[in-house]
Amino acid sequence: MNEETKIAVEEVSAVDAPPKARVEDIESPGEKLERKRDYLDGFLNAKPTEAAIGEPGSSLYDGIIEALKDIFDPEIPVNIYDLGLIYGVEVTDDGHAVVSMTLTTPHCPVAETMPAEVELRVGAVPGVGDVEVNLVWDPPWDPGKMSDEAKLELGML
Repeated sequence: MNEETKIAVEEVSAVDAPPKARVEDIESPGEKLERKRDYLDGFLNAKPTEAAIGEPGSSLYDGIIEALKDIFDPEIPVNIYDLGLIYGVEVTDDGHAVVSMTLTTPHCPVAETMPAEVELRVGAVPGVGDVEVNLVWDPPWDPGKMSDEAKLELGML
C-alpha cells in the first residue's frame, strides 16, 4: 500500500475541428408536410399466396380440420380435435389423407366405432381421396393435450 502511483501526463498542442453540418440535407417546411413514400405499400398490397394442398391454411386441410371438429366424444361434450385426440393430419398432393389419432383410454366404449367415423367424415370432405386412420397409443392422451376452449367448456380453466 505504500507504493507510489505514477500518473502520466500527456500534453496536446492541437485538436482537429469536428466536421460541419451540411445545409443541403435539411428539408424545407413544404417538404416536411409532403407525404413520404410508404415503404409498406408493396407488403400491404401483396396478395396472399395459396398454401400447398397438404399444408395448414389450404382449403383442403382446413376442410379436414372442420370435419374433425364436427365429431364429438359421446361421454365428453367436446369435439375430438379440441379434446386433443388428433395427433396429426397429413395430406398428399393428390388429396389422400392420413389421420393419426388416439382415444382417452384403450378401454373407451367407442374404440371400435370412432376411427371408422373419422374415416367416413374426412372422406366426405370435397377433394379428399383415400383416408387412412391410424389409432396410436403412444404418447398416451392426457388432459394437457386439450385446447383452451375445451378446458373452458369442461370447467378446467
